[in-house]
Formats: sequence, structure tokens, C-alpha cells
Amino acid sequence: MARVIIIGAGGVGTVVVHKVAKAPQVFTDIMLASRTKSKCDVIAKAVGANKISTAQVDANNVRQLVELFKSFKPEMVINVALPYQDLTIMDACLETGVNYLDTANYEPPDVAKFEYKWQWAYHDRFRNAGLIAILGCGFDPGVTGVFTAYASKHHFDEIHGLDIVDCNAGDHGKPFATNFNPEINIREVTQRGKYWENGKWIETEPHDIHKPLNYPNIGPRESYLIYHEELESLVKHFPTLKRARFWMTFGQDYLTHLRVIQNIGMASIRPILYEGKQIVPIQFLKAVLPNPGELGEHYSGETSIGCRIRGMKNHKEKTYYIYNNCKHQDAYKETGAQAVSYTTGVPAMIGVMMLITGRWKAAGVFNTEEFDPDPFMEQLSIHGLPWHELHDIDLEL
Repeated sequence: MARVIIIGAGGVGTVVVHKVAKAPQVFTDIMLASRTKSKCDVIAKAVGANKISTAQVDANNVRQLVELFKSFKPEMVINVALPYQDLTIMDACLETGVNYLDTANYEPPDVAKFEYKWQWAYHDRFRNAGLIAILGCGFDPGVTGVFTAYASKHHFDEIHGLDIVDCNAGDHGKPFATNFNPEINIREVTQRGKYWENGKWIETEPHDIHKPLNYPNIGPRESYLIYHEELESLVKHFPTLKRARFWMTFGQDYLTHLRVIQNIGMASIRPILYEGKQIVPIQFLKAVLPNPGELGEHYSGETSIGCRIRGMKNHKEKTYYIYNNCKHQDAYKETGAQAVSYTTGVPAMIGVMMLITGRWKAAGVFNTEEFDPDPFMEQLSIHGLPWHELHDIDLEL
């Protein structure tokens, strides 16, 4: 039905490849490309049956991307490479008439910013070209936007409070490791916190606000207020929101390692001179930390991600909690990846499916919450991420 190119051969790319290969009625021809072709070949071999073709491409190089797109002629590009490369891939899509989807917003390499402004600026160009770009179609961001849209459509007249809660209660057996690209992960969790309240953004010191929250099938976990990019788009698209926050769990060992990494300068994104060469400390750190794509084999436990929402329905106050739990062992058994990669890769595949099958139609640049959530929600349960609802409960927040 459609030809697709997946760019990025990490843990998320592994999941996306496995999932698109299981839907031949939707995805007829599949290519996996990255800077290192050998990584693509390993993933393609794991999927088997010669279902996946592979290619080498530098996602920082628009000309290489254009050449690849012109030769393969995909209908859609699934970008699960580094967020630094979003704009070059979008440029190549515009030049070759290809639709686009990613799982994380563009981030400049030289400054830790998590904003959609660079990609939203592409809206008119994609609209005029008759193309669509869907931003942040992983779990958070991605499914959290769909969950919010679903709640707004079916359960609320007005949404006033939104708390996105993300718990990883898994154990990978390593002294310290990140669950996705270390460079991006550490930049994300060490930035200043920020949340939306009464029409303005309020900034906090990193990890300054925290409290224990109870997660289904897991129990209480200390949860820290951090900034996450979907808050920016959700506040924009749900103007009745009076408060929007994002919470993530961290263990004390993880935070201790993180503080040491920061204190000795290894989290820095500023180049330094070492033996006559410029290196970026956080990139060096990435090279010596465990590969997130290889954590799955010994990972136990589960993740729990959801939206805790309060607002009004029929002039009455209402609370609502919608969430998914995903076991690391189940994700690894199916795809060879751990649950954090799985919960990002599955929604990316579903987002592309929505476009190819015509369930989502538009031209321009969009976030997931701008579409009808119902067909997406149906596919979540079918493809391994069942969701659950709790009504009129104590949200703890």
C-alpha cells in the first residue's frame, strides 16, 4: 500500500522496523537507513524473510537524503534519528515531495532547547506542497497528546488541569544507563523545570519539585517535575488549560550519578580542547555509557505513562486518569528492545498507518492532538500498548 523509509537504527528504529514489517497490508516496501549501514543490516536480519532493504545515509546531509529519497521513492519518512537532524530531513522531504513523521522535536546541537518553533515554522511550506509533517509521535510526546484529545472529545467539556506522569519501574542491572540516546536524555532531564499555570510559564530549578505518586501495578515512586516538549503544544491546542505539568520518576542512584556527571562537567554541550582536538564532553560520555538499544535482554519490570486530567463535564467537576503499562520483558521478547524504545516506536508506526490509510488527513505541520484520536486509540491496543481508564479518582496532584 505504501513505501516507507525509516531513518535511525537505534532501539526505537528497531521497534519501528519490527512493527511495520508485521503490517504488510499497509507497508509494502520498507527501507532502514542510518549513518552505519551495518547496524541496519543486523536489524533487517532479525526481522527476516528479506522484508527490509537497508542503506547508508548521513541525516545531517540534505543532498544525501534527497538522493536516497529520489531513488527509493517513499510515501513517508519515519524519522527516529537524532533530534538535531529533524530539519535536514524535513528539508529533504519538501524537496522530494515526501511526507514526514518524527518522535521528538528539533533541538539545536549547541543549546539545550526543547521547543517546536523551528518545526512549526515549516507549516506553510508543507501545506503549500500538499504534504504533511507529524511531530512528536512517540509516547510522550505523542500518545499523551492523543490521550488528551480523547479525553477532551469523550469525557470533558473543558480541561483545566493536565499532569502527564511517566514512571519507569524497570531494572536493567547497570550502575548507570539511559533508556534512550544518552546525549539527548541527559540534556532533557538536567534542564530547568517549567510548567504552565494561569496563562504563563513558571520555571523551577532542576528536580526542585517532587513528590511520591502511585502508579498502577507498581506502587509509589518519587516523581519529579521536569519540562517536556508536549506541554508547549498541548497548552496551545487546549486553551482552557489552567495548569499543565510533566512528572518523571528517578531513582536516587540515578540522580546521584547525574549530579556527579554535571559537577565534573561531563554533561556539558560546549566543545573543549583535548589533545589538540575539540570534543563535546556529553558526546564522549555517550561513547562510554551502555548502549540503550542493548539494555533489553536483562531488563525487568515495567513502565507506566499516562495523563491525569481534571476539568468540567455537564457543569460538574470531573477527574480522569488514562494510562498504559508496558513490561520490558514483553517488549524484548517481541522486538529485542526494552519498553522505553517500544513505547516510542509503536506509536510512530501507528501514526504513519493513520496517514497511509487516510484516517488522518491534512497538509502542513501538526502535533498528534490535532487529529481524531479514536482510530489511533483503536490501534494502540491492537499493536501492543493497551490503555486503561479510571474515572473520578484522587489524582494525587
